Amino acid sequence: MSFGDPNNPYGPPPQGQQPGYPPQQPQGQPGYGYPTAPPVQPGYGYPTAPPVPQGYGYGAPMEMPGLIKTARVLLFILAGLQFLVGLFLGIGAGAVQDGSNGIGTGDDTSTTTGVLIAFALLMLALGTLSIFLGVKFKNGGSGIRITTIVYASLMLLGSLVNIVKGAGGSGTFGGVISLAFAGIILASMVNSAASAWFNRPKF
Repeated sequence: MSFGDPNNPYGPPPQGQQPGYPPQQPQGQPGYGYPTAPPVQPGYGYPTAPPVPQGYGYGAPMEMPGLIKTARVLLFILAGLQFLVGLFLGIGAGAVQDGSNGIGTGDDTSTTTGVLIAFALLMLALGTLSIFLGVKFKNGGSGIRITTIVYASLMLLGSLVNIVKGAGGSGTFGGVISLAFAGIILASMVNSAASAWFNRPKF
């Protein structure tokens, strides 16, 4: 008994095949139907992007360089020392004037008192500037960096003057301390890490 041409699309379907459905491919036999995609081998195709280091790139906060952190800490320490010196100078000026007034020579010491008070106010102002710069290191721009460079340079010159004129006394000792502070702060502001930090995009 003949069932017609099996290749005739208008003929009766083969046995076991429902009419109106396309012929099913035998299972387990490769080579029939649409070819499947080959498995992707690792290392081929488009390379994946390398992981973005922490602290860089858009949307990731940049970490403050270590030398900038050191300069910031030194500014805070310097501010504390400047406040102490200003306080002692102010107290000393008051004590000198009180003693002079007690013995009736207040007019003779008024100039000395005025100089001490002026230095005390200067030290308090410098301490305030040191704290301001240290705080602004976190979000400040190139203006803070330039101000810090100028400040450290002037402090460096003042330290050298104190060392020369101190004659081995307290002025020389204070000059050496401020020279070390100013040198480290200035060195931290003139390198490429400081430029990248203060010129980074602010989010």
